[in-house]
Amino acid sequence: MDAITEALREHVLSHSLKRGEFTLKSGAKSEWFLDTKQTACRPEGILLVAQAALARIPADADAIGGLTMGADPVAFGIAAVGATMGRNLRSFSVRKEAKDHGVTGRIAGALVPGDRVIVTEDTVTRGTSIMEAVDAVTAFGAHVVAITVIVDRGGTCGAMAAERGIPFLPLLTAPDLGFGYGT
Repeated sequence: MDAITEALREHVLSHSLKRGEFTLKSGAKSEWFLDTKQTACRPEGILLVAQAALARIPADADAIGGLTMGADPVAFGIAAVGATMGRNLRSFSVRKEAKDHGVTGRIAGALVPGDRVIVTEDTVTRGTSIMEAVDAVTAFGAHVVAITVIVDRGGTCGAMAAERGIPFLPLLTAPDLGFGYGT
């Protein structure tokens, strides 16, 4: 693990990991929970996320975004930090439902049909939400060239991405944090 990823790991363990009794979105019970917005919404945390992500994602990507709310701080932070490093990634959000007034549809932000897109999220467990974002981006007319998340908690998203021919580039995994997948 490189120094940036190790620092990110330590930040997630210090600020985003919660222990107790939790019911996950899937309905499964767990003794640990990740609130990775606690990393993505802290200045030192988003700098680490951005540095780790920018080292992994394709240099020719045009835009980064994903399903609102989980993807927003991640995408916006990576795009902003990337701009200071000469990486010009536009950012966007995928709404949960299509808006029927003003600028309509599910996409909000600076996504353009034909863009090469990184779809992101803070934490992924099963992968269904991030694949919903992939579908919305594809329907918009952009091309998903990679998926990246701060933490892959569940270990199933990589296979889902592979089925679609999309590289899956998690910054950290549950085992990196000392947990098994599905626990």
